[in-house]
Amino acid sequence: MSSNKNALIRYKTLDKCLKNKYRQYTLEDLIDECSEALFEFEGKESFVSKRTVQLDLQNMRSEKFGYEAPIEVYERKYYRYSDPDYSIHQISVNESDLKAMNNAVQILKQFKDFSMFKDMNGVIQKLEDSIHATNQKSIIHLDKNEQLKGLEHIDILYESVLNKKVLRITYKSFKAKEENILTVHPQLLKEYNNRWFLICWHKNAIYNLALDRIENIEVDEKVEYIDKDFDADRYFGEVIGATVSETQRPQNVIFMVNFKHAPYVKTKPFHHSQEVIKEDETGTTFKICVQLNFELERMILGMGEFLTVLAPRKLRQRIAKSIKIANANYQEQSDM
Repeated sequence: MSSNKNALIRYKTLDKCLKNKYRQYTLEDLIDECSEALFEFEGKESFVSKRTVQLDLQNMRSEKFGYEAPIEVYERKYYRYSDPDYSIHQISVNESDLKAMNNAVQILKQFKDFSMFKDMNGVIQKLEDSIHATNQKSIIHLDKNEQLKGLEHIDILYESVLNKKVLRITYKSFKAKEENILTVHPQLLKEYNNRWFLICWHKNAIYNLALDRIENIEVDEKVEYIDKDFDADRYFGEVIGATVSETQRPQNVIFMVNFKHAPYVKTKPFHHSQEVIKEDETGTTFKICVQLNFELERMILGMGEFLTVLAPRKLRQRIAKSIKIANANYQEQSDM
């Protein structure tokens, strides 16, 4: 059990004793009560030292955790609250605190129907009840789509990453004619642009599996899990999106955004490596250093006529080809 959880159990136990009007507690009594409480939770003998309980009482008295508990010692022996109605679970909060907590509840409520957060329903309800949260219209709206195919797999994938379980996944990519059965070691769940991916170790390489292409999942208890100590920030540091090539090196992508739309790209950079290399009356020229992948092309094409790729030549040609095909599609429609 973590030291933080141990401390919370002790504080809760001390609070129960200090507000008990029908019994007198000495310091030794409080030590025994805390030791017994920890034994109940841990299932093994756990002795709490005198110094630990004294420090707990000091922390409860202080502003450190916002308790400022009115703990007094009477007859130089017994401990209690000077205010019989006080409890650390009834800490008063000001109007500003209530508003902040209420706003947090409104944000959390947006996740309560999502599979990953289904266990939070009770927690959210308790928060609403404890702060008398109003049923106000949310003023923060997060982009989500609970109807996306593959979300039904998130629970088992989340648990497999958390508990380090090997999985046998039946997978069929968009390009494959037949499904494949893969034995994988899940490392991370990744979301990009409202689509979810499982990052896993398979056959001595990192694989990226789209959840909407997973057809079945089984836990394989016979295979020992391989933990790659996966660093998501480092792994995705040189890409936009979720597609990473193990062999491709990042390249300098230079593009110009017209004067009207340049501020949007300045305030919401395409990538953390983005920098401005030129500005004039026609627009702003930016540079990012990333791998050339599908997501990068989709983002560039999404800017339409407002963005022009200047380099590298290979990317510029691919974007030009996509725009040419799109234009031809519209020409065919106009001829109908």
